[in-house]
Amino acid sequence: MTKSSIQRIKSISEFHRSRGLPKPVHPLISLIDYRQIKATTDITTFSWVYDFYLISLKKNMEGKIRYGQQNYDFDEGTMFFIAPSQVIKIEINHDNPDRSGWMLLIHPDFLWNTPVAKSIRNYTYFNYSTSEALFVSQQEEDILSGIVDQIILESEKNMDQFSQPIIISQLEVLLNYADRFYHRQFLTRRVANHQVLEKLESLLEDYFNGSNSRKGLPTVNYFAEQLNLSPDYLSSLLRVTTGLTTQQHIHEKLIAIAKEKLSLTTLSISEIAYELGFEHPQSFSKLFKTKTNQSPLEFRASYG
Repeated sequence: MTKSSIQRIKSISEFHRSRGLPKPVHPLISLIDYRQIKATTDITTFSWVYDFYLISLKKNMEGKIRYGQQNYDFDEGTMFFIAPSQVIKIEINHDNPDRSGWMLLIHPDFLWNTPVAKSIRNYTYFNYSTSEALFVSQQEEDILSGIVDQIILESEKNMDQFSQPIIISQLEVLLNYADRFYHRQFLTRRVANHQVLEKLESLLEDYFNGSNSRKGLPTVNYFAEQLNLSPDYLSSLLRVTTGLTTQQHIHEKLIAIAKEKLSLTTLSISEIAYELGFEHPQSFSKLFKTKTNQSPLEFRASYG
């Protein structure tokens, strides 16, 4: 992708102009109705980078958005979160008369010197590598839309010294509800989650027992790529369903295989370490002791 094919939008006012919208009431925060956006060819021609946060809920939208390495098809009640400086590619049919939904734009300057300026980084769904689309029920949509309405009502009336703290509080409530609904999504999609766990287990077996184990230790990014999921989304899914992150799953499998090799083979500690992908046997011994409270030699001696 060349720089000329990427269009950067630095302000919310600039975004309004690029989409044929009236000037925003507030320069640092705005709510946009998708039905008001005018279709232009450049929306789908270019990739885009925004210098502000975008929280979006779309309904009856025909198309998809490419955000990082993920493609999201729009569906009923599809919600996603975009952080500043992330590249997105949009493919939308704006001719659909039934399209609806909203997008909330928040410039980082509005959050400056507030608790949310730091805490917003903890909501991993804002990072293109951490978020998959959130599918909300009608009840959940009503909750989120109600909070957004309060935010915009406060931002579009006469601002005073109370306006920003109230908006920031409402925004934090919105983010926490989204966090809750993501948690619900992980729990309710049990079949899909079980399939992910099975595939992860198979990939771990192949990695440690195949040629990949000689290419270094496996990474979270490697397994996420194999599963066509973003790394933090995979870790969040596993944490909710199993209590362990992807990295912890990797370590659990590594230690289990190490125990097999220590108890059933005569391979040296160094040979086992190299087979598992460690560059240095000392690193293997340190991790093994951290996880088992025994050194590899002590563990092997207990089977003597």
